[in-house]
Amino acid sequence: MSTVAQREEIEARTKVFLVEEFEVQEDLILPDADMKETLALDSLDYVDLVVVIQDNFGVKLTAEDFQRIGTFQDFYEHIEQRITRA
Repeated sequence: MSTVAQREEIEARTKVFLVEEFEVQEDLILPDADMKETLALDSLDYVDLVVVIQDNFGVKLTAEDFQRIGTFQDFYEHIEQRITRA
């Protein structure tokens, strides 16, 4: 899969689970939007988010990973790098 196709797949899958599982408005999920601010999740929601990410991408994120992720673009890049290394 090309990098562009892989990135588009990551973005599409992310939007689907954020809208369906976390009731985030799709139009707020923009590459340069602050992920934590947009999601406004509590600590239990973050646990659910880790599980959903693992189910969708086979990647388990840690608290340290989330500290390094500012925007949705950062998230997409991080997931892409983790998938590529796997």
